[in-house]
Parts: sequence; C-alpha cells; structure tokens
Amino acid sequence: MSDILDSGALIALEADDRRMWRRLKAALRAESPPRTHGGVVAQVWRGGSGRQARLAKALGAVDVVALDEGLGRRAGVLLARCGLTDAIDAALVCLAGHGDQIFTSDPDDIAALAAVSNRRIDVIPV
Repeated sequence: MSDILDSGALIALEADDRRMWRRLKAALRAESPPRTHGGVVAQVWRGGSGRQARLAKALGAVDVVALDEGLGRRAGVLLARCGLTDAIDAALVCLAGHGDQIFTSDPDDIAALAAVSNRRIDVIPV
C-alpha cells in the first residue's frame, strides 16, 4: 500500500499541516515514500530562495515520477472512460495500484477517476 499525493496534500505540507507531516514521516519509517508526478509539482511549485522551504523538504522525501508519454497515454484513456478533463488528476490515479491511498483536496473527481480505473483506491480528503 502506497500513499499518492495530489497538489492539495503538498499544499497541506507546505502549510505545516501536522496530520500530513505525520503521514509523511510514517510512510518514510515504513520505507514506503509517498509518490506523485511532475505535473502535480508544477501545480504547487513557485520556487525562489526560501519561499517554499517546507515544500522543498517534503518533495525531498517524495518519489516524484515523470509525467512521460506512457503515463500520459494511460491518463488520456482514463479520462476518455470517465468523461472528465483534468489530465493531472488522471495521471495521479494512474500511478495508484490496488489498495493505495490518494490524499487529495479534490476527492470527488479523484473518486470518479478511481471508480473507472478498475482498482480499489482509497480517496482521502485533505
């Protein structure tokens, strides 16, 4: 079981949300770092020296997967099956396997995508 983080989860870490930091630390102790993809990072990263120190620290502990052609194609197929349009969310769901948890600030869309993915994915609101 893995934790998958959307932009809302990363924003919560940046905002020093204690629940999300506990979750991140527990995953690291279990040697199962959370995952996300580069598109999610683009949604939250604004850079600058010291501007996002907490987010930079969190990202250092997260396995960030490339949003490459293969993931993009799988996300596109999932969008076609679901009728939604957010490729970033679809790619996030495509990263998840059976029993994984997606921490999200958009539980309705993520749950709809998860439902058509043919995988049991727990959607956890942040």
